[in-house]
Amino acid sequence: EVQLQAFGGGLVQPGGSVRLSCVAAGFAFGNYYMYWARQAPGKGPEWVSRIDNGGNTTYYADSVKGRFTISRDNAKNTVYLQMNNLRPEDTAVYFCGLQLSGRPYKGQGTLVTVSS
Repeated sequence: EVQLQAFGGGLVQPGGSVRLSCVAAGFAFGNYYMYWARQAPGKGPEWVSRIDNGGNTTYYADSVKGRFTISRDNAKNTVYLQMNNLRPEDTAVYFCGLQLSGRPYKGQGTLVTVSS
């Protein structure tokens, strides 16, 4: 059974930073691209970032490029999202996911609230 659990959210001031973690289980983590996405209150989901299975190639949405950094530790089955220079519009539930055998999986999210 695929399991994905995100951690690290909370309340942060504008301009602040937070690091999210997503721990995976139930599949060969090192063989798959992983992504982060978010869903703001009252809005649809938005793709944020993606990383290849080896951690060598990363992709970002324009809205977060230059502020967010995705990384992974295959030994720990964990993907990270370092979020810097946060803005109120970054407020959302963040979750990680993957495509496995043609089926999308996403985990339990973690809420990040950017507010003074």
